[in-house]
Amino acid sequence: MALKRICSIFLLVSVVGLSACGTSTKQLDETAGWSAARLYSEAKEEILTGNYQRAITLLEKLEARYPFGRYAQQAQMEAAYVYYKDNDAVQALAATDRFLKLHPNHPNVDYIYYLKGLINFNDNLGILASFAGEDPTARDPKGARAAFDAFRTIVTRYPDSRYAADSAQRMRYLVNAMASNELLVARYYYKRGAYLAAANRAQAVVKQYQQTPAVEESLYIMAKSYEALATPDLKNDAMRILKQSFPESDFLDDKTLAENSAKKKQSEPWWKIW
Repeated sequence: MALKRICSIFLLVSVVGLSACGTSTKQLDETAGWSAARLYSEAKEEILTGNYQRAITLLEKLEARYPFGRYAQQAQMEAAYVYYKDNDAVQALAATDRFLKLHPNHPNVDYIYYLKGLINFNDNLGILASFAGEDPTARDPKGARAAFDAFRTIVTRYPDSRYAADSAQRMRYLVNAMASNELLVARYYYKRGAYLAAANRAQAVVKQYQQTPAVEESLYIMAKSYEALATPDLKNDAMRILKQSFPESDFLDDKTLAENSAKKKQSEPWWKIW
């Protein structure tokens, strides 16, 4: 009988304890009962102070509790921005793509395209930069192209957008960056005796990036590669275009590639446009 009473007391204490734990857990959620406006306001405060993890938590709660209306849409936009500021490019891009899918006609859709461009733009600055000893063929300009497409969308679809001018400027940078990357690959192949690969990459610069500074040296690499491949007609064509397009070019001296490349170095980096 005593044992039965002890077991009953233990069970009662356990139930009360679990109930207390549940109540304690619920009490820990200070946002319970908050309105959409308050959740959004608190999230904005956290963003301003740089507390991005807390901001994301609040934005997620807002969207979960109030999935419809302008606050939910604002939460989705803010989440993309917060992930971007928190250096989480994967989540940031996922958030922008989700918003564009759900709200393709939103009044601020130009901002989302701009943000998507910035995410890819900044994520690929290091990839497109030149580092000593790096194999340029290992670089993947996929992000640069994605950034270019996002900025181009703003310039073409939303020419009056507040982001249009900056987008156009970044597009010019990206074109030069991608052309320069292709040129580095062509130069890399040429110096290692892979003349056909060098000619093909240099030709890609001439065809795809016609208005960039990289075209001049690309034509020279084409000519020298065709010369090494014993195809004089192709070499002469490349030299003819080089002479017509760049009559003052140092590459017309027909010195070694290394010597001419050294002459092309400028006081300002090729990518510095702002």
